[in-house]
This record gives sequence, C-alpha cells and structure tokens, in this order.
Amino acid sequence: MHTDNGVAYTEEWVTQRAREGYERGRASFPLRAERAALLVIDMQDEFVRPGFSPYWVPAATRMAPRLRRLVDRCRAVGVPVIWTVFDDTHLGLDRPHALRHLPHGDTDWRRPGPARVWPELGPREDEVLIRKPSYGAFYDTPLDTVLRNLRRDTVIVTGTLTNYCCGTTARQAYERGYHVVFGADTTATDDESRQEPELAVLRKGFALVLDAEEIAARLTDPAG
Repeated sequence: MHTDNGVAYTEEWVTQRAREGYERGRASFPLRAERAALLVIDMQDEFVRPGFSPYWVPAATRMAPRLRRLVDRCRAVGVPVIWTVFDDTHLGLDRPHALRHLPHGDTDWRRPGPARVWPELGPREDEVLIRKPSYGAFYDTPLDTVLRNLRRDTVIVTGTLTNYCCGTTARQAYERGYHVVFGADTTATDDESRQEPELAVLRKGFALVLDAEEIAARLTDPAG
C-alpha cells in the first residue's frame, strides 16, 4: 500500500483502475463531420488482394466491405477521405534504416510497379493519396499540412495493419494535437489475437475507439 497526501492506494485498486481504462475507457471529445477527416491506411494490393503477396492480411480482406461503406458515408456528409500506401519512395533512402534488420522488414518480395490501393476500394480522383516510407502516415509525408489546410483537427484511423501502420499513425496524430478516432472493426491485422490488445492501449491512452456504426452515427449527430 502506498499513501499519498493521506490517501491510501492499494495494488488491487490501481490494477483495477488500469483494467477499466483498457477495457471500457472512452475519450470525451465530440466527433463532428466538419472537423474530421477519414484516413484509410494501406488498404493496398499487398495486404488486401487475396493471395497477391506474402504480406496478405486476410482479416483486412474480410473487413474491406465494411470500410467501403464507412468511406461512402463519410463522403456523403462531407468528410474528406485521405488514402495512404506503404511504398518504395525516394529509392528507399527516406525509409528508416533499421527496418531492413527487423522481421517485418523482409524485402525478398517485390511488387510489379508502384503500390496501389486495392481497386475494389480505390480513391476517387479528387481524394488525396499519400505514399509513405514507414509505418506512420505522418512520418516524412505532407499529411499534417494537408489536414491543416483542410481545417481538420480530428482524424478517423482505419485500414491495416492495426498494430503497425494504423496504431503508429494514431500515436503520431495524438502527439501532434489531433483528436483521434480509431476504427475498432474497420482496422485489421495479420494475427487477429493482436487486435484487441492494440485497441486496449489506444483506448486508454490515445484515441476514441468506435466501431463503424458508432462512427457513422456520431458524424450525423449535431452533438457528435
């Protein structure tokens, strides 16, 4: 037991408080269409097109129709949709050097040509597509400038992989002062047992974690 200013905090109390934050914590900011942008992270052929590459994420393929519906609903209420792909940019010289030494940085497989969003989802011509060299969509990209020019202070993070590019983007957005909404069922990862632990961390410390229906409902509710 630790006592601070006469208040006793037991190990059981602090553990239970932490558990409640991970499992049921909710950020308190509103979600308004006129302040939000939808980020669709790396829903590209390598990760979504069945059998196309060794990096295929089957859960992302299954999730894609739900995400497409959310994209359409965001468009309908004037929420800009911004797409990213994890690509070979600047001859790879802008990519963090350490990536090549990590298990996820295996470069034995090469795509034929530039990365592209899976055509069944694909961006419209009037939507921004950002080619990024690393996990987070803010790292060495114009995303922050794009969002500020759009006058958006809230980002809705969707796509794949939950615990790599999506989670890193959420943390980077939080650090830059954005309100972050994270799609509980519009993100996916390559080992589905990793999904909820990542959502738990984001829920407690970085983002408002909502499913697609909750996001759509809040975007059409004047109170957010």
